[in-house]
Amino acid sequence: MIHELICRYPALTVCQADILATIDTIIACYERGGKVLLCGNGGSCADSDHIVGELMKGFLKKRPLSDAQKAAMKAASPTLTDERLDALQAGLPAISLPSLTALNTAFCNDADPELIYAQAVLALSRPGDVLIAISTSGNAKNVFAAVQVAKGLGVTVIGLTGNTGGKLKQYADIAVCVPETETFKIQELHLPVYHTVCAAVEAHFFPV
Repeated sequence: MIHELICRYPALTVCQADILATIDTIIACYERGGKVLLCGNGGSCADSDHIVGELMKGFLKKRPLSDAQKAAMKAASPTLTDERLDALQAGLPAISLPSLTALNTAFCNDADPELIYAQAVLALSRPGDVLIAISTSGNAKNVFAAVQVAKGLGVTVIGLTGNTGGKLKQYADIAVCVPETETFKIQELHLPVYHTVCAAVEAHFFPV
């Protein structure tokens, strides 16, 4: 998958090692029972939601539940039908922090708007989880505050940013700095990067 990405987007060759490290880190997180948190603003907020959509349901694969999983669920909840279970897809746990509208607006109103994502990280994360922090400049204040808290809690931070990297490049455990400086061009390269990451993670856990 990484080979296809580089063939289609040769400019991303400079990010190849960090993209591969991102894939390995997310796989390791899920293998130890962790989850992925994501945050960003504007287009990066939309990207956070987009990534969650690719992880929490089938992306390139249908991800049917296993027979053992279906049997266990039916034993615990006898009203579950085969039809309903067959329609469900296996998911990988991921949470887009910007989607927590009630929490975020309450915290903005009652406390400090700059700390909305930091508060969510504090409440939701556990050591070994992963935070994907998305900022085209690498300097979004609320995203950086979330990174600070994540690091303090033993959460691995993956930064998705632009060419200069900003603070994210300095503080993230892995920084994917796509080689563009204009916001819309950075976002155009973020999309194929995270699609490749999601596809690779999915292929690892759902090989069939």
